[in-house]
Amino acid sequence: MNKISIQTALIVGFSVACVAAAIFLPPMKQPLDYHDFADQRTAFGIDHFLNVASNIGFFIAGLLGMGLVLWHRGRFECSAEQWPYFIFFFGVFATAFGSTYYHLAPDNDRLFWDRLPMTVAFMALIASQICDRISVRAGLVMLGPMLLVGAASVVYWRVTEQQGRGNVLPYGILQVYAVVMLLLLAVLQPSRYTRSNDLLWVFAWYVLSKLLETFDAEVLKHGHIVSGHTLKHIAAAIAGFVVVYKLMFRTLKPSPAPSQAP
Repeated sequence: MNKISIQTALIVGFSVACVAAAIFLPPMKQPLDYHDFADQRTAFGIDHFLNVASNIGFFIAGLLGMGLVLWHRGRFECSAEQWPYFIFFFGVFATAFGSTYYHLAPDNDRLFWDRLPMTVAFMALIASQICDRISVRAGLVMLGPMLLVGAASVVYWRVTEQQGRGNVLPYGILQVYAVVMLLLLAVLQPSRYTRSNDLLWVFAWYVLSKLLETFDAEVLKHGHIVSGHTLKHIAAAIAGFVVVYKLMFRTLKPSPAPSQAP
């Protein structure tokens, strides 16, 4: 099996494994204590002020990214490649509103509107990397189905919660899939563009955001200044800024010169 087929087998095999896990693993309910964030402080009449205000990073990163794409300031070999990136930045932009709405009064119903735009961003970013690294046509063809699968994982969770048999597992697996798939693409598939390793920084900032979310209360205990969840928003928004920077300064790699017979 040659190098390309091994790479493809790894990506396809991981995708199939995630689908199988989402279907066959036992259901998992959303823990209600998830909404009990460490920082409950109020400021300027706004409950959970820092968890709300820290969403400004998503707003700015998403707005900058959409402007970058619409005004053709990003580096693209063909105009069709812009769409996955535009949708990614739209998802980041919409996350600012969904997350703000959720953190004003955290509960399962509002959490739906926090998670939905995040899945848009996850899936669109994967499609953008397929365009960059494998095939523009394949990335564009897969964009729609991937967005539908992402949205379906959140809708499925909400419907099952309303039926009293909540199952958040497919959404959780989707998050893992998105992060690992980006890492696999970054490591296994070279990009047609320079600055391809910036994707590893996106991965690193997102992983850091999940660690900060996990240790929400522990972070707040150090000085009682800011919580892990607030810093999670900042770290995840920085991942969006990395993508903005990457598009602004990357260039198309020169095509390899054809080998000549001696």
